[in-house]
Amino acid sequence: MLRKKLRVLVVDDTIVYRKAVSDIMEELPEVELVGVAHNGKIAMSKIRTLKPDLLTLDIEMPVMNGLEVLAEIQKNNLNVGAIMLSTLTSEGGEMTLRALELGAFDFILKPQSKNQTEGKKEIKSLIHPMIKAFARSSLASSQLRKSSVSAPSGRPLLRRPLVSESIESVTRAEAIPSTHRGRSEIIAIGVSTGGPNALTQVLPKLPGNIGIPIIIVQHMPPVFTKSLAASLNKKCELTVKEAEDRESLQNNTVYIAPGGKQMKLVAGADGRNRQIKITNDPPENSCRPSVDYLFRSVADYYVNRSTAVIMTGMGSDGTKGLQVLRNKGCFIIAQDEKSCVVYGMPKSPIESGLVDIVAPLDKLADEILKTLK
Repeated sequence: MLRKKLRVLVVDDTIVYRKAVSDIMEELPEVELVGVAHNGKIAMSKIRTLKPDLLTLDIEMPVMNGLEVLAEIQKNNLNVGAIMLSTLTSEGGEMTLRALELGAFDFILKPQSKNQTEGKKEIKSLIHPMIKAFARSSLASSQLRKSSVSAPSGRPLLRRPLVSESIESVTRAEAIPSTHRGRSEIIAIGVSTGGPNALTQVLPKLPGNIGIPIIIVQHMPPVFTKSLAASLNKKCELTVKEAEDRESLQNNTVYIAPGGKQMKLVAGADGRNRQIKITNDPPENSCRPSVDYLFRSVADYYVNRSTAVIMTGMGSDGTKGLQVLRNKGCFIIAQDEKSCVVYGMPKSPIESGLVDIVAPLDKLADEILKTLK
């Protein structure tokens, strides 16, 4: 059966990017380019007439910017998704996080290269897998619509994480037996596409006196992870910060790996405490920071005393690290398929029998706390 092509509208005020992204869309076999717009106001008009499935949406535009477009889409309950094009600046990071809060599926950075050919190649390498992932998530939503499940008011169905509300959907997986476990003394989390919103639903539910450190790899570029940490810190009882090289782990603190770097745990000078080490080691699974890279180091220092959580995201980063953690007695929790924006990163470890608990997003915090008792 032939699958319907994804209808895409390209929105950007810069002619160079508008042309580059449009050309890329026309090259992708699963995409139908339905039009272009050079500001948000024109985009809103074309959304109503052309009925695209997806926008590639610049954040900073005259007349009506990308955030205002997303707000209008949400206000009018329009059934269209968005992939944002952002700039690598502090302001760009903050605006991108706001775009994700408003329902954008994901984002890519506008390339830094002055060579247009190289820039176009970079955009294509980033946006193509994202579009494939969006198409799969849209297909899932379409199946739900056929079952008479409608979107809640003010939230477009194609971009909404599909969250189960039933506590019965928390399942004990058929995990590979591991060694005897004690109470967890650290939580390690790996997450990617859909992560900022997912973390916003999980971390604020954890108490400020949790009594252990939490370390996180969220796939994001430099600058953006600092913005994410600042945003989460305002919403949580826990202290949330971007991790720094050689700082000692402190209880009741959440450390987010800095974008563009690798993060691992190492022994402190006293041999008893653990420190964070930030490195320029190569990407793993095309990711820096990489979940696998962090998880392996947790396995070295917290045998039988750790909890790992694998959440929404594209790809399979984290699976190999979870195998190492499983061999060292780690308790492993995975986000379930229905509540993932993209069911990539949890899929492989669940199917491989590495996971103890599979839970929807709204139950992850409860399951984490159970491992600390």
